[in-house]
Amino acid sequence: MEFLIATTIGVLTAAGIYMVMRLRTFPVIIGTSLLTYAVNLFLFASGRLVINQPPILRDDVTSYTDPLPQALVLTAIVISFGMTAVVVMIALASYLNANDDHVDEARDLARERRAGEDPDARQGDEKESRA
Repeated sequence: MEFLIATTIGVLTAAGIYMVMRLRTFPVIIGTSLLTYAVNLFLFASGRLVINQPPILRDDVTSYTDPLPQALVLTAIVISFGMTAVVVMIALASYLNANDDHVDEARDLARERRAGEDPDARQGDEKESRA
């Protein structure tokens, strides 16, 4: 059981890091979500993976499941859902503002607009060079 959970944590972490290193905003959001899933699974696994054990220590019970990691994971799920919703809204506003979800391009376009350059001329040059 521990090997399966550890492998799943490793796969989620690897996929999350791969997605975070992409240059588009929405794969970065998906990558951070995968990383939070990996951390939540790690926290859950730290509470001893046992089956059919009560979560509360009583006098007559010798083996139990630690309820603290479960409470931490539940709190982390709620927080990560809220953070993901906020980041999606920020990324959507950035996409609607720049008409592109490329991470570095929005910053470059804003810098060129402040400098007084024509950002549309630069985009046309880049599209020709990519083809």
